[in-house]
Amino acid sequence: MKTEVEIAGVPSIPDSRVLLLKSKWHPSVVEGLSRGCCEYLERLECKDIEQHTVPGSLELPFAVNYMLDSGRTYDAVICLGVILEGETSHAAMITQQVYDGLSRLSLERNVPIINEVLPVTDIRHAEERARDDNFNKGKEAAVAAAEMVAWRRKVG
Repeated sequence: MKTEVEIAGVPSIPDSRVLLLKSKWHPSVVEGLSRGCCEYLERLECKDIEQHTVPGSLELPFAVNYMLDSGRTYDAVICLGVILEGETSHAAMITQQVYDGLSRLSLERNVPIINEVLPVTDIRHAEERARDDNFNKGKEAAVAAAEMVAWRRKVG
């Protein structure tokens, strides 16, 4: 089920710094997600969006960990990618490792990591979620990041 993303009522996040990590697989889809994400982050007054592309979704947890170890600080991290199911169980194994790794890092590193790595059985499903409309999962990731940054600022 597709969920429409609305920016109205989402708190702005001035002076925030967000790390955006992208998989290079399925670049047209990932770039569509990235455009939607950046558009909303900018509308929400995010000060700095640092972007990097990694070879694939499996490399995202390592890249998050590396960037957090680099001495840079981020208010949130957003990961974008597509994992397309093929004829073997390879995609399911990758999806599980990526999701587990990102969840673990978020808890261990105390940084919101928004996971919009899309596991799909048909590339058209990912393409639908990367269109320039209010169903774009990149926009949804930006909204989730903004809400987490604002919540953390509120609770201290």
